Amino acid sequence: MMQNELSYTAAASIEAARFVDILPDGHRSKTMHGHSFGVRIRTTLGDDWAPYVGGEVDALQSELEQCVLPLDYSLLNEHLPVPTDENLARWIKGRSKVFASGVVGVQSTAHEGVDLDLDGTAHVWRRYRFEAAHRLPNVPPDHQCGRMHGHGFEVILHASTNIGEGDMGVDYDMLDAHWAKISSDLHMRCLNDIPGLENPTSEMISAWIWTKLKPALKELSWVTVYETATAGCHYDGAHFRIWKEQRFEAAVKLNNAPENLPQSQLHGHSYLVRLHLTADLDRTLGWTVDYGDVKEIFKPTYKQLDHHRLDQLAGIDDGDCASVALWMRDRIGDALPALDRIDLQQTQGSGVALSWGSLGPALPI
Repeated sequence: MMQNELSYTAAASIEAARFVDILPDGHRSKTMHGHSFGVRIRTTLGDDWAPYVGGEVDALQSELEQCVLPLDYSLLNEHLPVPTDENLARWIKGRSKVFASGVVGVQSTAHEGVDLDLDGTAHVWRRYRFEAAHRLPNVPPDHQCGRMHGHGFEVILHASTNIGEGDMGVDYDMLDAHWAKISSDLHMRCLNDIPGLENPTSEMISAWIWTKLKPALKELSWVTVYETATAGCHYDGAHFRIWKEQRFEAAVKLNNAPENLPQSQLHGHSYLVRLHLTADLDRTLGWTVDYGDVKEIFKPTYKQLDHHRLDQLAGIDDGDCASVALWMRDRIGDALPALDRIDLQQTQGSGVALSWGSLGPALPI
């Protein structure tokens, strides 16, 4: 295994208005409008950055909330001349050393946003949906996916460009135009009837979309397909990466927290854990790893976490997200050799990403 890379994540939100003058006349975002913006950060932290060991997630959350507070219920143009999502991410990066050394994500609607990397690369993403039926013809006879069934599939198109000092990456409207070319081929269809999707796994769907769009959309960097709300696949033209997530309810007490802080008291969270796996494609089955197998292998560990007290589990030094993520890796890493990243969030967007493979792609942070 590669060496662990532990990143911390935090999330905040603001209500703000803006107008973007640089857009062409007639563009809906050129005039005054408003959004409920989501802001997220993923960054590494020094050993002594937080006020106490185990307090990194809460400290990062607090710093991000304080950073964006001046923007809440404001006109963004009064804070930055061209308030695109990219420039808003850049503004946030400039407010803190830990933000500057991480990836900042700005989500202007539920379906679109941008993640700004260290080198100035803007990863613009846009979410789409189609309703379709399918069955997997090559699974064992008793596998539930062998029966004809359906999903409300979601797709995220990711487009990456290095914008340097520029104001924008790929315009969301451009992604819309490319998606429109293929959406009718997928929506309200039986996917098995579509040439190239005779075995329509998440992996095959993401590769099919990539093949259709990449020639005309050179900036396309990843295609993400959600088969369900908790499982899906990324594809970058060469590599497949799947994820499976679950939630668990647990109590915790941070043993290193000073007594005057609420984290030193027994409290609890509704946690989200997301397991990322990278593996070669099984050409017969059309997938890398069966989502059901991932869930089954994780089940014994899940039962130890759900409706338990994390800081009292054998092998956990403290109940903080980093300790729990490392504990999970020790228990399931050998049984899931394709596993290369664990995300654990104690609240939405706030937690850790423990990686010993590639960090990318992340789901929109």
